[in-house]
Amino acid sequence: MSGVGISFGATELLKNITFTVADGDRWGIIGRNGAGKSSLFKIITADLMPTVGGLARRPGLRHALLDQHRAFEGATTVWEAAAAAWREVIALEKSIADQAVQLGELGENIPDDFLERFGRDQERFADLGGYVYHARVDAVLQGLGFDAEDSKTRLVSSLSGGERGRVGLAAQLIAPADLLLLDEPTNHLDLDTTTWLQDWLRECNETIIVISHDRAFLDAVCSHILHIEGRSCESYKGNYSQFVVQRAERRLTREREMERQRAFVKKEEEYIRRNLAGVNSFQAKGKRKRLERLPRLTPPPGDPAAMNLRFEPAERGGDQVIAIKHLTVEVPGRVLIDDFTAVLRRNDFVALVGPNGAGKSSLISTILGDRRAASGESRVGGSITPAWFRQDLADLPLNKSLMDAILDQRPLWSRGSVQNHLGAFGFSGDEVFREIKTLSGGERARMALALICLSHANLLVLDEPTNHLDVENIEALEDALEEFEGTVLLVSHDRAFLREIATRVWAFEGNKLTDFDGSFVEWETSKADRAAVQARAEAAEAEARKAKDKQKAKKNTATQDDDHAEKRARKRASEDAENAAARWEQRVTELEAQLADPDLYDGSSEAAKRAASLDQELAKARRALDDALAAWAESSEKR
Repeated sequence: MSGVGISFGATELLKNITFTVADGDRWGIIGRNGAGKSSLFKIITADLMPTVGGLARRPGLRHALLDQHRAFEGATTVWEAAAAAWREVIALEKSIADQAVQLGELGENIPDDFLERFGRDQERFADLGGYVYHARVDAVLQGLGFDAEDSKTRLVSSLSGGERGRVGLAAQLIAPADLLLLDEPTNHLDLDTTTWLQDWLRECNETIIVISHDRAFLDAVCSHILHIEGRSCESYKGNYSQFVVQRAERRLTREREMERQRAFVKKEEEYIRRNLAGVNSFQAKGKRKRLERLPRLTPPPGDPAAMNLRFEPAERGGDQVIAIKHLTVEVPGRVLIDDFTAVLRRNDFVALVGPNGAGKSSLISTILGDRRAASGESRVGGSITPAWFRQDLADLPLNKSLMDAILDQRPLWSRGSVQNHLGAFGFSGDEVFREIKTLSGGERARMALALICLSHANLLVLDEPTNHLDVENIEALEDALEEFEGTVLLVSHDRAFLREIATRVWAFEGNKLTDFDGSFVEWETSKADRAAVQARAEAAEAEARKAKDKQKAKKNTATQDDDHAEKRARKRASEDAENAAARWEQRVTELEAQLADPDLYDGSSEAAKRAASLDQELAKARRALDDALAAWAESSEKR
């Protein structure tokens, strides 16, 4: 992309966007909401033409972009929706199966053109990845929190909004592509699926360009960062943390260069002023001309300031903020939380973590009295004033203007006071008269925080507050929470945010909640340690079970009784059946390998006949294997 600019009428969105993505690179695009990040994706996919500049693509480049509408047209089940990009291969696979049946029916009377078509189709099936796509679909669905087998029967129509987002992401990852364009891919993921996604992306061969505000994700995945700021961009080599350091260094260097230039210009202007009418006027005029031609350095590009928010409690509140005793939370047919007891104390910053659908929002609703508990109790202290940031922002008065929403809480404020308050959250000028329903997701999140700051609450309950915020505003929220002298109960999948804020963790394990008395960083370490211990224990258990089975088999062999001869005969029969099954299994494997060999499909009729013969032999070998396995199972039962 070279010198690209985008304008809509007289409004310039982007200018002089220049960067090069090499094969295998992993780029992260960051910038404020509305800066034009998604517009760059539209230019890459040719859905939007730049006003100026140009884009060069590698010939034949295949890209995969998330379908924002998530209609999943033509798909009935989750598995079909995820495998949508492989429909041609799936149809070809069915055609080859039908042809194989016809081959068996024709026997020796097979036309040459039929064999040639069969050979071509098998060759094309192999070239298109027909032997690997099943495993890819299963692996991605499993990684994103779906049961791969259940997905083959689960209807798309049964999916929630978040699940549809994950299926859409799965379809994008599964699609055969050279370039993955990921727009906020972690928005519908929990902590575990986010970790799986970043591991998948690190291991995949595709080139990646990702738009994200998840700093931990950008750190784990990206090898380059493109920062959009002031309608232009700068590129950096490295992940997000390295970008932060490099950007600070570049800004400092530019500021020093500007300062040196200002000092030089001031000195030259002073010389010109003193000597323009004197004996050195010739030199002064020359300096003036050179000074006029001197390109002036400009300040580093900048965007409007991030939010300037402060959470100031009206009163200190008691030390016991929330008391929970034997609390059980249910939905029809399912227990979300079973018998949870804990006390939330003043100055606790608790992270509530768990898989999507575990019951985090339901627990918050129950604690704050918005829904009834199945059993047990939860009490908020008498001197505690809670403020609730809802994940769906459902409590915003959509039909009111920003100005009226603030005046509802501060009826005595002047227009200037309201504008000053909203200005701290990025709303300036006539924007304060917009209706809230016209705001974007990020603007609504900022408006919700603007209202919460007026509540002077000493308990902040924040359910996914960073979902719609850009990085700069997330960092502003972090700063405000670090200065907050109250209590926070926080739900978020932003690991960098949790690492900065959380001093304690409530973690879901099935329908049980564990209360971890330590920071989120310590909880992550503890979780990793427990997983490693469990893996070692499972490996040791498997070894012990294997040794026990060996010992048992040895003991049984050594046992002498009246029917020893009969048992030996049964054992031999079982072993013979097992060996027969093993031989047929080996033969099936060999035939499958021969059929998967690309060299078999050279387009000749001989190769096609050979493929057909192997296919028929494979069918016979599979039937023989089934018979051998049945005989083995029968003989094993008699032992």
